[in-house]
Amino acid sequence: MNKLALVTGATSGIGRAFAERLAGLGYDLIIVGRREERLKELVAAHPEVNVRGIAADLSTDAGIDAVAQVCATEDITLLVNNAGVAHYMPLADLSAEKARELAHVKTVAPTMLTRAVVGGMQARGEGAIVNVAGMIAFSGPAPSSVMPRRAVYAGGLAFAVAMSQTLSAELDGTGVRVQVLCPGVVATEFHERQGMDLSAVRRMSADDVVTASLRGLELGEVVVAPGVEDASLLNAIFSAELAAFNAQSPELASRYRGN
Repeated sequence: MNKLALVTGATSGIGRAFAERLAGLGYDLIIVGRREERLKELVAAHPEVNVRGIAADLSTDAGIDAVAQVCATEDITLLVNNAGVAHYMPLADLSAEKARELAHVKTVAPTMLTRAVVGGMQARGEGAIVNVAGMIAFSGPAPSSVMPRRAVYAGGLAFAVAMSQTLSAELDGTGVRVQVLCPGVVATEFHERQGMDLSAVRRMSADDVVTASLRGLELGEVVVAPGVEDASLLNAIFSAELAAFNAQSPELASRYRGN
């Protein structure tokens, strides 16, 4: 019996690359996306494995609930929370509709799908969850001169990092692995939908991103940054975070006391 993977945002970019690679590795697939015609194309392209398409909009509660129900009832070996939406703009310019869509796709959906799948993985003693974020998760301290502001988008990716790290610790010893995948600029349709022409910018391929993710699972890495050669840079971030966390005290810090 083949292993079963569920991939969201599977009709293009990184999600499609995951689906193609996993099919080649012999996984049966449940692929999730908004565009039904692309789902049908992907199903037809892989007769060698069992591929099922689910047309669902993960920016809605109904779409999330429908996919979560599948996660809760199928013996899923690998969950890839890849669905994304850009909406690169300052918070003041972000419409309520777009803000809600972004929050659902990048925070609510991964939370609810992971919640639905993790119990079964624990019971079987195996499984993996990959949350696709991005290097923008680490861009919060950057000054306004460095890049356009996109607070909600960056915040959603940072949520994926913190949730994945904490969940990995929660599941230690259960046989269930958790990874947050943080690529940089990738050659997909993602930026084109924002009207951004990055054709002159060097970009990583989606296939290389998937290679890093699967190798990262083998290496036991919780945070996988495909384009960062010096892994000690990431370790320094997390060491500093833990140092600050462990340095807290019930006493008010002196810099906040009156003169």
